Amino acid sequence: MVRSSMTIVKHWRKSSLQLWHKKRSFPPQRNRQNSIQKYVPAMIFSSWLGTYADLIMVEQQMYSFPIRPFPALFSINIAFTVFLLPITTAFFLYYVEKLNTTQRFIVVLLLGFFMPLVEQLSEKVGWFNHSSEWRHLYSFFGYIFFMWLVCKFHFWYSYNNRIPRH
Repeated sequence: MVRSSMTIVKHWRKSSLQLWHKKRSFPPQRNRQNSIQKYVPAMIFSSWLGTYADLIMVEQQMYSFPIRPFPALFSINIAFTVFLLPITTAFFLYYVEKLNTTQRFIVVLLLGFFMPLVEQLSEKVGWFNHSSEWRHLYSFFGYIFFMWLVCKFHFWYSYNNRIPRH
């Protein structure tokens, strides 16, 4: 007995309508882990860079962290450099990837203006103390340089390891 398959409806070739394909939900399950993994090297890099920058600045007594976890062991706030900085780096890179070069420059510049204000607020709360020689202009340029360096590292690493960008 021979079975024949019968097509019930055919796509009309002269039709300008596109075929409807099933769309996957966002984010696709199999790509979710891959999309998170592509930020991990930059998150580690930002944590490392932030930790060493804080260690150098605290050692030179430019600023200090009066409230920090494990104050007997660490002179810096490791909660910031190990947890908060990498997480915010991932969010930052996720949004920056979608922008062109000019838009990235504007976002980095705006964040550079915003970070000294955050530092002043954290000083008022008591999380951060600056020395009398500290100028918030240092924070402005420092954060711009930090974000530029993390972006460059992320795009360089993504390109060299063929991690697809959004």
